[in-house]
Amino acid sequence: MRKFLPLAVALALAGCSFTPDYQRPAAPVPEAWPARVGAGDTAPGAAIAADWRAFFTDPRLQALIAAALEHNRDLRISVARVDEARALAGIARADRLPTVDLAAQRAASLTPADVSGSGRQLNSQRYDVNLAVAAFELDFWGRVKSLDDAGRANFLASDYARQAFRLSLIADVANAWLSLLELGERRALAVETQKSREETRNLVGRRRDVGLAGDLDYLQADGAYQNARAEVASLARSHAAAENALRLLVGAAPAETAGGSLAQSGLVAEVAVGLPSEVLLQRPDVKAAEQKLIAANANIGAARAAFLPKIVLTAALGTASHGLSGLFEAGSGAWSFIPALRLPLFDSGRTAENVDLASARKLIAVAEYEKTIQQAFREIADLLDARRQLAEQLQAQEAGVAAQGRRLTIVDARYRAGVSSHLELLDAQREHFAAQQSALAVRRQLLSTAASFYKALGGDDGKEARDL
Repeated sequence: MRKFLPLAVALALAGCSFTPDYQRPAAPVPEAWPARVGAGDTAPGAAIAADWRAFFTDPRLQALIAAALEHNRDLRISVARVDEARALAGIARADRLPTVDLAAQRAASLTPADVSGSGRQLNSQRYDVNLAVAAFELDFWGRVKSLDDAGRANFLASDYARQAFRLSLIADVANAWLSLLELGERRALAVETQKSREETRNLVGRRRDVGLAGDLDYLQADGAYQNARAEVASLARSHAAAENALRLLVGAAPAETAGGSLAQSGLVAEVAVGLPSEVLLQRPDVKAAEQKLIAANANIGAARAAFLPKIVLTAALGTASHGLSGLFEAGSGAWSFIPALRLPLFDSGRTAENVDLASARKLIAVAEYEKTIQQAFREIADLLDARRQLAEQLQAQEAGVAAQGRRLTIVDARYRAGVSSHLELLDAQREHFAAQQSALAVRRQLLSTAASFYKALGGDDGKEARDL
């Protein structure tokens, strides 16, 4: 019984796991969104359409997103990093199985007579052909398995990061396109304003010629016209920059983007909110942070197992002969079997420090996971609040545009009748133009909020994380 006791103890310990049981940390956020941002929102329902094409319904925007998913270089880098992580995980998994090599070699040596034991010159040679297993570790303590688990978790984290970038790319393309539409409408409005102010300047010039207006009125009208020209040039520059930004996101020359209006229906789908904050756990960036935590947890098990003996096997089976012709003949069989047991006795605390290092990295991973959830909660809460406030702001802004438009019509008629001054007309024109520009900006912000919801609530991640 004493002879078999060490083997029994080893087999019993082989069933033990030195990796701490993984438990998902509790989400450090409330169970529901703040009540103030939920007021007036729609009833609970599906947060985001399953397919981005069902959420972004405009055909031109769909074409841009599809092109970006195909040509964007940053997305290609992200996909390549997933392939890199998969390869690294495959390497870690391969360590759980022995590596078998086929080897053939010839060894020859010449020993001078004065150094040989027999006093004669020795000339020897040997031919070997064998199948060999080199330094295969028997994973009694689960060290290699823990490293395999950590590699797989890192691969999944990389794939979830790819999904998160894909969502960001879709939302960024949508926001860039909405900004392009806004700038196009603002430029068209500025061109119309320039024409209107040119007509006003010409009118003031004719009135001055007949003595109904002075030089000051004409200079004011000319200044307003020049300001409108400058605004057109500025918006044209901003529009060109927005096109370049969209071209960079798409990764190729974008399809036709001219035309379109922010006021048209069906640009983006409606977002139904009222879901619990648990929806955050489905975001790919949160899943990526959790997989990094799982990998850190598995690395603790590998570090702990390093305290225990490591059993390594090296074996070879084949044939050997003094001559090449003698290989594979009867009696030429050869084999070797070299089991080795290595037990760390003194390493100046290196193994213990590795355990402390793995434990510290797990604490970092826990904090990063919780921080990711908190940031996601804040992002969605901000969007919910912004959507409600922007909707109210847009309603007020559009009412202001209508009021300023009516005021301008009245003041223009009064000026032509000689009742109002040109300064009053100029003031009405400026305020009406500013109100129109502000309304366009707010409308774009509201639509951008809906596009950002697509990313914030997880959206369409393309497909689930790929396995090894």
